[in-house]
Amino acid sequence: MATFKVELPNLPYEHNALEPVISSETLQVHHGKHHQTYVDKFNAALEAEGIETEDVLNLFEIVSKLSPAIRNHGGGYWNHKFYWESLRSPNEDNKPTGKIAELINESFGSYENFVEKFSASGAALFGSGWTWLGQKEDGSLIIHNTPNQDNTYMDIVEEKYNPLLTMDVWEHAYYIDYQNKRPVHIQEFFKIINWDKVNDRLN
Repeated sequence: MATFKVELPNLPYEHNALEPVISSETLQVHHGKHHQTYVDKFNAALEAEGIETEDVLNLFEIVSKLSPAIRNHGGGYWNHKFYWESLRSPNEDNKPTGKIAELINESFGSYENFVEKFSASGAALFGSGWTWLGQKEDGSLIIHNTPNQDNTYMDIVEEKYNPLLTMDVWEHAYYIDYQNKRPVHIQEFFKIINWDKVNDRLN
């Protein structure tokens, strides 16, 4: 019986679309090699365990009962897909508009405060992982870090929210362009956030 398989999603833009914030070289390596590896290893784990569900999020809800390969590579597959869709070509004055702008002001006081808190969270994350902007059940926003390839849908993550935006702070996301200067990469990241997509993800 055939098992469920995932495929490497196409990028929603060209490899050079995020320059100079993220170089074409970084995008080719990050998407074409790192993300592809997560896809391949996730598929291998699905086959090895005979998993046939077609909803990855359902697996995350019981991930504590599954192999570390499902957690790590399934998370790597899904988190990266979400990440690519969160980005667009750079804009020096790339500020949120619409409902997300209102919620940011309500939750953090101002956009500038949000940038400060999101940046600090990403810079403080030890090792590898992701910094998320999420919407809680009460409608308020939260900034939250997850280690490695974890995300809020996994039953091993205590903080639950609707993910709106994520920033990859694994070194492979920025090392070619910024070497060990993670805070500089984070500073530039705000120029490429796709706020239209973030608005679409709101509850």
